[in-house]
Amino acid sequence: MARTDLLSDRAIRAALKAAKLEGRPAKLLDGAGLHLDVRPTDAGWWRFRYRFGGVEKMLSLGTYPAVGLALARQRRAEARAQVAAGVDPSAVRQGQRAATARAASMARSMAAGEPCTGSFEAVAREWWAQIHRAKVSEAHAARTLIRFEQDVFPRIGSRSIGDIESPELLAVLRQITGRGAIETAHRAKDACGQVFRYAIAAGYCQRNPAADLRDALPPPRTKHLAAIVDPQQAAALCADIESYKGHPVTKAALELSALLLLRPGELRRMEWSWVDFDDAMLTVPPNVMKRSRDEKLNGSPHLVPLAPRPLAILSALHGLTGSGAFVFPSVTSPKTRCMSDNTVRSALRRMGYGNDDMTAHGFRAMARTMAAERLGIAPEVIEAQLAHAVPDALGRAYNRTQYLEQRREMMTRWADYLQELRGKVAASGS
Repeated sequence: MARTDLLSDRAIRAALKAAKLEGRPAKLLDGAGLHLDVRPTDAGWWRFRYRFGGVEKMLSLGTYPAVGLALARQRRAEARAQVAAGVDPSAVRQGQRAATARAASMARSMAAGEPCTGSFEAVAREWWAQIHRAKVSEAHAARTLIRFEQDVFPRIGSRSIGDIESPELLAVLRQITGRGAIETAHRAKDACGQVFRYAIAAGYCQRNPAADLRDALPPPRTKHLAAIVDPQQAAALCADIESYKGHPVTKAALELSALLLLRPGELRRMEWSWVDFDDAMLTVPPNVMKRSRDEKLNGSPHLVPLAPRPLAILSALHGLTGSGAFVFPSVTSPKTRCMSDNTVRSALRRMGYGNDDMTAHGFRAMARTMAAERLGIAPEVIEAQLAHAVPDALGRAYNRTQYLEQRREMMTRWADYLQELRGKVAASGS
């Protein structure tokens, strides 16, 4: 059996003196893998040599005389015990250094009032800035960040992302569902899941605790926006719009909401430069559409064929607002802003249609349902005109080009159908 504890303090001091006089280092063995590298500077470095996984390794145990002989032997015994237990002392040392570095970084971040490196908030903000913001619209990205700042960061933002477990994340989400915001909780869970997936790829953590919460939240309550889809009720609505006594620009917005099938935001932001009277076509730029950031920047515009009725409305409206950029300008700032997103909704309320009866977005649902059921128009043509996404990029391109003539016919038939419904109300005298 190999001898251990071969050194003494007297022998070490003598070796240090000799090394200084001779100007060259020496190596003093203490046995069981421990030795002291003596330097000509009155100092020495304790080293522990061991084998782990069939590989020879070296671990520093401190400097002499700060670490004396007894303490060096104690550290050797601890390292040997780790090896015997199947633990690599070097890996333990690296983990301790990383933890110390994280603690120092957290202290610096806290002093500066910033999210700590490796914390959920820091990683989430990194994901938001580098990944999420580049993929979605500015409004979508802003909503995600607000959701984090209001509901998630105050509770787990300072926690190391690698330490967060599923029950802790679930507690955060349950506080959101507790106030009745079930859909918000689901959106927060999805966003957190994306952060954890990013963190795994970036090396911040090893697993995604959000993946374990698939069935842990109550299902969101699905509530469709109110829309009129009955022909008789649609006829009454068309008649009410025809007899609307409010501002003529608002009346035109109501009429075109029913005729053009645009989203409310796309309609109110409409500009005269989009309107081609000669070709009877409205071209909506991709940046105002409901699309991903990439498609807003690089996608194709949305084409809306103009039937005779909407073309006539726009022609008349041009005499009122054609001197500016917006088709529907703001009353207070007509040169710089479009009409409020509340204008059409408020007009519907004044006509007696409440939130549970009809909404500005409901005109699209009305067209989707009635064009299919009453006019027999193919669903894919309707979806293309509504600018709904289809499964793949080739399909989207196909819808925007191949269906154009079908869509032109559809828009004319739809305008004629609404005119027919309005005429029936007028004929009945109701």
